Amino acid sequence: MTKHIGIVGCSAEGAALCYRTICLEAEESMGKYAHPEVTLHTICLADYMRVLTPVASKDDWAAVGEIMLRSAEALKRAGADFLICPDNTIHNAMPFVLPRSPLPWLHIAEEVGKVAQSRGFKKLGLTGTRYLVNSAVYPDKLDALGLAWVRPTEPQREEINRIIFDELVLGRQTPESLRYFQKAISEMKSQGCDAVVLGCTEIPLLVSDATSPLPTLDSTRLLARAAIREAVGSQQSQH
Repeated sequence: MTKHIGIVGCSAEGAALCYRTICLEAEESMGKYAHPEVTLHTICLADYMRVLTPVASKDDWAAVGEIMLRSAEALKRAGADFLICPDNTIHNAMPFVLPRSPLPWLHIAEEVGKVAQSRGFKKLGLTGTRYLVNSAVYPDKLDALGLAWVRPTEPQREEINRIIFDELVLGRQTPESLRYFQKAISEMKSQGCDAVVLGCTEIPLLVSDATSPLPTLDSTRLLARAAIREAVGSQQSQH
């Protein structure tokens, strides 16, 4: 018996990529066309954005946590055994979510950090929304694993944030935005980074190992693979 995976969605593009990764890559350990039972529950991004915008000034993620808990309760009713959230930014609300959650969670930054450690990386560049890169979501987990990290510059944080919300979450990828990411990642490489965290679940739709100046840690797919391992109890490759 495999465990039932519950996905707490936020933006559609990232949630869809996570869902597809689980369903397609589970074949490696479960056989052709096979994957664990998966339920995806998504409250619309507009609801999240209404509470995310003031969060930037008051750093109060409790309202975001309430939305996540609505999904968690729905997934519990649907029969899920554990939860994942393929959205790095709203992991800021986890301190409000975990004490009241009806089910256990896998933490995206922790899963990314464990893979980085297993691959021998020492210093990671962080990319994502400004809410994410300004936060302790990744630093706390990476520090605990003995990994160093670098944030983008302030102007880079703003432009990357714009690309995410004005383009990527809407399913748009442009050559100009890819070049911007490549320049930012190159600067991280010059600061000694040996890998870059794609810390927004839509960034892998634009940036990949084939186009990045540094090896990428695709948070969306790494979380999906961790969920597969948790569900089937196998030691599937983390790479």
